Amino acid sequence: MLISKEVDMQIEADPYSEYSAATKIAINALSRRAKSRGELYAVLLKKNTEPDLIDRVLDRLTEHKLIDDQAFANDWSRSRHIYKGLSRNVLARELRQKGVGDFEISVALEQIAPESEMAVAAALVAKKLRSLQRENAEVKYRRISGFLARKGYSYQLISQLLRETDL
Repeated sequence: MLISKEVDMQIEADPYSEYSAATKIAINALSRRAKSRGELYAVLLKKNTEPDLIDRVLDRLTEHKLIDDQAFANDWSRSRHIYKGLSRNVLARELRQKGVGDFEISVALEQIAPESEMAVAAALVAKKLRSLQRENAEVKYRRISGFLARKGYSYQLISQLLRETDL
């Protein structure tokens, strides 16, 4: 009985088993959706993994191209801009919260042209106007400007769109 306890203690202390367990946790997290290196770091930290071991695991996953913060930032910003109508300001904040670096964020946001941001915002205005048909102009103006502001659009862009829109 004493021998089995010693073997169990050796297995628990084995750095390779800790490495394998951390790798498995990271891969399981990646199987649900793509994640940034910062997000995976936080996942592994919650599982009480040592920081140096986390770095080794994440470096290995980066070598095998399972983690790519630039690709993650590009895909995240493109999809959230198109499908959620978010502005570059909000996207930058979201990517920072996910642990993506400033360089990767700036490269990803360069893909969103100001014309695209204007077109997405204009589509949001048109969609919102359909639900506000019975409201007066003042209510429409207030609700649309608040809606766009929550999406992160600037006051200048909101004002320009509302001037061009027939309320």
